[in-house]
Amino acid sequence: MVGVLSPRGFHQWIGREVAVAPLLASLRGVDTLVTFNGDRFDLPVLRRALGVDLRDHATSHDLLYDCWRMNLYGGLKVVEARLGIRRVLEGVDGFEAMRLWERYQRRDDVGALQRLCQYNREDVFNLPRVEARLRQLEEMACP
Repeated sequence: MVGVLSPRGFHQWIGREVAVAPLLASLRGVDTLVTFNGDRFDLPVLRRALGVDLRDHATSHDLLYDCWRMNLYGGLKVVEARLGIRRVLEGVDGFEAMRLWERYQRRDDVGALQRLCQYNREDVFNLPRVEARLRQLEEMACP
């Protein structure tokens, strides 16, 4: 599953829907890809799966490293909680996301897929919130 939030709106692709042309179309005009651990996980996975390195099309800004500079460690959900960013869908992490995908794949569990889509959507929509909160903390630390 891939989710992208751009000036064109939110786009989400599932399974075989994930393809180079629609992904690049959604990123047209985007200068910076904002991810959390995307440099080490998402972008290499997409490169292997699709044969395209999105860093050839836009600069990558991985918020994980910004968090580390501010002594914020852990996964996205941990960082969000420490920054006071709430989620509607609580209790779902990367491991649970993999289990939801497996339930959908093996049992055609549409409820699992819907939950996974919501999880992905919250991940994507929370990235700008994390980025903004980190910027606020940085400004408070540097007068």
